[in-house]
Amino acid sequence: MVTAENVFLEFSVAKLRQYLARIHACLDHLGEEQVWRRASESSNSIGNLCLHLAGNVRQWILHGIGGEPDVRRRDDEFAARGGVAKAELLARLDDTVRRACGQLEALPPHRLLETIHPQNYSVTVLEAIYHVVEHFSGHTGQIIAATKAMTGADLGFYRHLSGAAEPPPPPAGQEIP
Repeated sequence: MVTAENVFLEFSVAKLRQYLARIHACLDHLGEEQVWRRASESSNSIGNLCLHLAGNVRQWILHGIGGEPDVRRRDDEFAARGGVAKAELLARLDDTVRRACGQLEALPPHRLLETIHPQNYSVTVLEAIYHVVEHFSGHTGQIIAATKAMTGADLGFYRHLSGAAEPPPPPAGQEIP
């Protein structure tokens, strides 16, 4: 049965997987040094953003919704200046998103209105999921922009809109409207 709750959960999972795939595409175009390059001292590198996304998803979904221990060290996500290889950044982010998507796929819809307290906020599970997807989207956009600025590459995410290519397939097991 199609319900608003199920559509919300399925779409949230699909978007997280889509953004993760776009981050992979970006990092495929970058060398190790480029992943940790900062435009200025007051900006973050793509490596910082990958650490930050994994920390945010872990804290809000795995901890906040799933009840796992909160092991996040948010300041460390931004303080890092390297030391984590591109493959390891992606492996950490992949594992975190995979586990979070698994939790969302198994989440009973009645829990969406339950109040949780990630990062000292008081929000519903629905609000927490919305926050994570929105947050992931914003930082994925930053990663895409930084990748394009460093490489000049056309990453082709919207090429299908100009008729130049077939639309990309939806994430595994998901249909995107």
